Amino acid sequence: MLQGLNRRSFLQLGATAAASALAPRWLHAQAAAPADRIAQARAGALTTPIKTTKLADNVYLLQGAGGNMALQTGAEGNVLIDSSYATAAPKIREAIAAVSNDRADALINTHWHFDHTDGNEAMHEAGFTIFAHEKTRERLSTAQTVKLLGVTTPPAPAGALPLVTFSEAMQVFHNGDQLNLVHFDPAHTDTDIYIHFRKADVLHVGDVWFNGFYPFIDESSGGTIGGMIRAGEKALAVAGVSTKIIPGHGPLGSRAELQAFHDMLAVARDKVAALKSAGASEQEAVAKKPTASLDAVWGKGFMGPDVFTGIVYRTL
Repeated sequence: MLQGLNRRSFLQLGATAAASALAPRWLHAQAAAPADRIAQARAGALTTPIKTTKLADNVYLLQGAGGNMALQTGAEGNVLIDSSYATAAPKIREAIAAVSNDRADALINTHWHFDHTDGNEAMHEAGFTIFAHEKTRERLSTAQTVKLLGVTTPPAPAGALPLVTFSEAMQVFHNGDQLNLVHFDPAHTDTDIYIHFRKADVLHVGDVWFNGFYPFIDESSGGTIGGMIRAGEKALAVAGVSTKIIPGHGPLGSRAELQAFHDMLAVARDKVAALKSAGASEQEAVAKKPTASLDAVWGKGFMGPDVFTGIVYRTL
């Protein structure tokens, strides 16, 4: 496994550090005490199976209780994108072993949130070296409160922290492919990145895309509706008509589906912004149901229309 950037074993780093399928189970437990949501998520992950879908010769989608994961296999070592919940780690290792005998090498976090990083320590113990944006390490190093959900997570243990970080972008070559790791400006959080497997033409965009439903935007971590829209534009510029796009939550998607999500966000922003500019308070804006024309398609997820409208209003 990687012990330093001079080691050939992981992603011969080419250069440019410039400068669930379902929604998380704990988000559904709105009636639970905040301290219980993490415990519930971990308990649910104990019994939730990992679904594996082959996307390319050596790239797979892994879906379980937490955020969507990806796996690249090969003789240079396996690369895992995100780590779900700590209690899912045995099932994740089993899913990897079912398609690969290659050793563990790198774990890349798309952002800091618990349902994508709680398994970091367990996967690090399994041999993975953790890569992420520099702000992911900063946030994992300290207690974080997701205000909307009323959840506070303690500082992550040392073994869960990314050991290699970057600011804007990192280009790496591994297992016959080129991986581009690129930071989004603050969008879902201020830690979001995408990972593009160029040869396989698989793009993991993390939680800047919730495929099929209104997204959660973590304003406590710098997320904004405008940032989400810009992140979508950045991802769309990378994706082609045949690109397989992995969202943070929801089913595997296409460029056309990501475009539809982006367009929905823009419509929601404009409708709420018009109300806010006219002097409506947040409560008044929510009461006017500005997303009514969108709700039949997008309002069936864990983030209801009224809650989503409030987030848009506050982050304009």
